[in-house]
Amino acid sequence: MITKSDKNKLRKKRHARIRRTVTGTPERPRLNVFRSSKHIYAQLIDDVNGQTLLAASSLDNELKDSITNGGNVEAAQSVGALVAKRALDKGYKNVVFDRGGYLYHGRIKALAEAARETGLEF
Repeated sequence: MITKSDKNKLRKKRHARIRRTVTGTPERPRLNVFRSSKHIYAQLIDDVNGQTLLAASSLDNELKDSITNGGNVEAAQSVGALVAKRALDKGYKNVVFDRGGYLYHGRIKALAEAARETGLEF
């Protein structure tokens, strides 16, 4: 039987494998996604300088009133649109998508598609 800790270990292995090839630069930062059971988080990271450029999550004050559950697809779409809006405001149009070892399905896919629809290119 596979437990939650086993699933997270497998996810971390996948994420390490992905991170060998996916890096963010100042011109094209990495859009990293983390999901928990209750919330979803996204941030733009410049790996060259080791800086987080901006972040958005289902806990943001802008989204708290509009979403009731931070762990569903609707919340992921809202976070994707918000992180894309903030990135475009700061002048970042092209990013590298880092799904964090999660399968490209459900909330991760919803966040990515909402970010693309808002104007980010990856």
